[in-house]
Parts: sequence; structure tokens; C-alpha cells
Amino acid sequence: MSGPNRREFVAAGAAMVAAPLIGMAPAEPQWETLRTEVYPGKRDDIVFVDAQHGWYGTGKGDLFRTTDGGASWTKVASKPGTFIRALGFSDAQTGFIGNVGTDYYPGVADTVPLYRTDDGGVSWTPADLGDKTIAGVCAIDVLTVRRIYQGQLQPRVVVHAAGRVGGPAGLLRSTDGGHSWQVIDMTAHAGMILDIRFFDEQTGLVFASTGRDPATTEGLILRTTDGGDSWTPVYRSGRAAELIWKASFVSATVGYATVQSYDETRAQQLIVKTTDGGRSWTELPMVENAKARQFGIGFVDEARGWVGTMAGGFETRDGGKTFAPVPIARAANKFRMVADGRRRHVFAIGTEVQRLTIG
Repeated sequence: MSGPNRREFVAAGAAMVAAPLIGMAPAEPQWETLRTEVYPGKRDDIVFVDAQHGWYGTGKGDLFRTTDGGASWTKVASKPGTFIRALGFSDAQTGFIGNVGTDYYPGVADTVPLYRTDDGGVSWTPADLGDKTIAGVCAIDVLTVRRIYQGQLQPRVVVHAAGRVGGPAGLLRSTDGGHSWQVIDMTAHAGMILDIRFFDEQTGLVFASTGRDPATTEGLILRTTDGGDSWTPVYRSGRAAELIWKASFVSATVGYATVQSYDETRAQQLIVKTTDGGRSWTELPMVENAKARQFGIGFVDEARGWVGTMAGGFETRDGGKTFAPVPIARAANKFRMVADGRRRHVFAIGTEVQRLTIG
């Protein structure tokens, strides 16, 4: 074939190839595993203060920092004998490092439950708790509120740290950015505390268990409206061998939490959901798989979220009504979301450190 006929044939073929591409949807974003130092087990927490600055810790007492959104990580501190279980930062310099404490994990010799850093994690100062303390920390909540001071609105950083897995249950509270602390004994209310979330200076939730024995304890959520002076149970699972492990809120009203089960005879995994700020909770079936013991949970909006389990990750796009497997590494213990212009980054940390970029 030659001449005009050949040219028309080639042009028509090119149009046929190009035409389907014009109407095709963009490729679905995928989870990517970030390059980090190898660690034998799950890492427990990762936190970002903006799209560039973030930190994660390990059970060996190593703290890593990124200044490029997770593309690279630098070890900025190492404290052998400390188990970094939780992290919370109010800005790129000021943060809090929670240690799980002794008499639970082998090799943990550090009895200090909480440290403060004012140089981005390079140096740590023990929180001044006076003559009281708690056994260890499993969760940190950092909240910036505004208050009226001499006719002006000023920021006020409220910090809560709570723990721990295995018990006993205790809570640390600061309303001055971590300079002074109130130590609250929670043993009358819960056996263990695994997560914490405050909505304002007075109103908050702890995600916990009724006891310390994994065989008999039930999942428990407690709510306070007076800054921790009193607590009301708002959810109790009613089944043995359960804890409430981690929680995620997308607003002051809508939130989710994982129900971690140690009942090996029960395959059905559950999450719980609130639409009234934690006053009440509804159980939602997640997946029927006895191996999918749950850890972290994170939602980017009311519909889309992820759960980390021992069997890998699961995603919902309908607010927890249905879940499907996704390529998240095993035992993702914490999910964190950070906005980057129109894009949103979702970070998951467990046996790997991973990132999903949406938008």
C-alpha cells in the first residue's frame, strides 16, 4: 500500500490506538513501601506535622526523622533499652516520645514513660511528673486549642499520653504544652489503655480494656467531659479476649476503632463506629478471618479507610460496610494522614513503612 491510501490507513490506526486512552480513568494510586532501616518486627507509630516533616520510632529506642515527606529517613536519636511506642509532635521542633516501660517486653530497661524534645527529636528530656508516674505509654494525643487571654485569642497546646498494653492503666495530662503534668490513675476504670483522643480541653475518649488478663478482658471505650476527672463507659464489647486497640476520627462526630480479638475460635473480625462524637458505638463486621487480628485503623474521610491486621491490610470505601484486601504490610499499627496541597498522603507503619498518595 502506498500514497494517500497508506497514509489514511496509518492515521486511522493511530486514531484507533489513541481513542481509548482519551477516555481512560487515571491509574489508581498504589501503596509504596518506603526505604527504611530494616527492623525485625512491627514498628508502632509514625507522625507528621506537615507534608515534609515526620518521625517514626522502634522498639530498639531508635528515632528516625524525614524532612522530605518520607523519601528518606535519618536516625536522629538512639536510646537502647527504651521502647518507642508512641509519638506526638506539635511542630517541627517540639514533640513527645512515649516509652512502653519495663516488665512487659524483654530488653526494655527504661522506666521513664514520656520524654519531651525541643530540637526535632535529637535530644530528649524526661517529662517532669513530680512524685507520681505511670507504667508506660501506648498513645499520645496533641491538640492545639485557642483560649482568650487579655482580650486576644492565643494558641494553647493540650497533650495527653496514656497506657499501657498489659496494664496498669494511667493517663498523663498537660494543658501548657508539656511543661507541667497531671498524673491520673486509671486503674479503677480500665485494665489497659491503648489509644486516646481529645476533641477539646475537656472532652475526650480512651480506648481500652476492662481488665489485664488477655483471656478474660473485654473491649472498652470510656468518655470524659471534665478533662479526665471522671469517666463514663460508652462501649463494652461483652466478649472475652478483646481490646479496643486504635481509633481514627475524621471529624468531631465520626470515628472508628479496631476491636482486637485473642479468641482463636472466632473468625469474625469487627470494628466499631461512632457518629455522635463517641457517645455511642455500633459494631460493624470487617472480615471473617481468624488470622486477621487487628491493629491500626485510619480513615481519610467518612467513607474511605484502612485497617492493619496480622494478615495484611484491608480497605473500605463505604464507611466500613464492606472491606477488601489491599497491599499493606502485616501488622500496620498506626495510620497517619497529612495534606499536601490538593494531595493527601496516608502513611502506614508496621513491619514496613508505607505511603499512599491520593489526589
